[in-house]
Amino acid sequence: MKVAIAGLGYVGLPLACQFIKGDAEVVGLDIDEEKVDMLNSGKSYIKHISGSEIEEMLETGRFRATSDFSCVSDVDAVLICVPTPLSKHREPDLSYVISTAKALAPHLSKGVLVTLESTTYPGTTDGELREALEKGSGLTAGSDFHLAYSPEREDPGNATSVEAIPKLVGGLTEACRDRALEIYGYAINSVVPVASCRVAEAAKLTENIFRSVNIAMVNELKVIFDRMDIDVWEVIDAAATKPFGYMPFYPGPGLGGHCIPIDPFYLTWKAREFGKHTRFIELAGEINNGMPAFVVFKVAEALNAKSKSIRGSRILVVGLAYKGGVDDMRESPSFTLMDHLAAQGAEVEYYDPYIPEIGETREHANWTGKKSIEWTAEALQSFDTVLISTDHPDMDYQLLVDSVDTVIDTRNALAKAGVEAKDAWKA
Repeated sequence: MKVAIAGLGYVGLPLACQFIKGDAEVVGLDIDEEKVDMLNSGKSYIKHISGSEIEEMLETGRFRATSDFSCVSDVDAVLICVPTPLSKHREPDLSYVISTAKALAPHLSKGVLVTLESTTYPGTTDGELREALEKGSGLTAGSDFHLAYSPEREDPGNATSVEAIPKLVGGLTEACRDRALEIYGYAINSVVPVASCRVAEAAKLTENIFRSVNIAMVNELKVIFDRMDIDVWEVIDAAATKPFGYMPFYPGPGLGGHCIPIDPFYLTWKAREFGKHTRFIELAGEINNGMPAFVVFKVAEALNAKSKSIRGSRILVVGLAYKGGVDDMRESPSFTLMDHLAAQGAEVEYYDPYIPEIGETREHANWTGKKSIEWTAEALQSFDTVLISTDHPDMDYQLLVDSVDTVIDTRNALAKAGVEAKDAWKA
């Protein structure tokens, strides 16, 4: 079995590792030459995939990375794992999917399987993707080549292995679906067939909308309970003792990552084509997007209690990654917090043990090149307040509270670590 994986990021690279473990031959495709060179030299650029794992893949003789799309001419399957962001007007941006399809199409051979893994709205695979592949290849999907959709379910920082997470598969035809089931069976323990590409696309959106809506609910409760002087974290823990009818979700400074802040809006956009308005989904997005402003308000309130203001204060944001234990900073609310604080005149620094320097981002180019401070008492003592935005594991929070007078905690990190601060504010 020979598989090509287009897009070697947080989805594509773990998938490549898993197919190698399944004794397949894998060629990794990426337009970023730096990534290609790192992989071919046995180095990793993703925290939870070690360099030694890449070296082991190379030693099998069954893995290589390239930017040459002609390599797909002799593969059994091509799996597309490229970004599907939102435009500045919060509309779906399929440019990465379509450009990848156009680059692949001239090199496709008869009988090959093409699967899209990127999150998108129902109708993308059998619509825009199919059109681009057929036009560029001269082949017909469903007869000359197989076409399927299988949504990624990668969860960085989660100890669950890729092979253990059930994989949904929907095909353009039954034969397409069956071929996709066979291919993914080399790498994944449980592959779940569904009726069509559109069902699989809708299922992925449903998973993430479920999280977005429930997080919005607890974020709204956080604001209400804060006004009532009630600890929302204690409330959630209390409610979670009920063994049925309740599932705990937790508030934060805003949504981050490549899925939850983006995916629901793919459905809201597509729903308008059918004359439907997704008020519930959009309200959840509005609430979640408003959380950074609430956090900044709490920062101002904490500083005001010390007769200080945001303007002129030195503020440290702890955690740039969108969740604890990962080096993924896509859509991280920390950037929005830093923007708001800097706009109000604060001198803003950050600390993240997994992100020593801020690389290029689509929306926050103003922070490119900024470096993390050192986690020392001397460095911490220079700040007027510290804002915990990401609860990374194994952090020395005791050093933090011993060095800083005021801490604003958006993740309940201090309580979870069993650390008490002289002046801690929950936001």
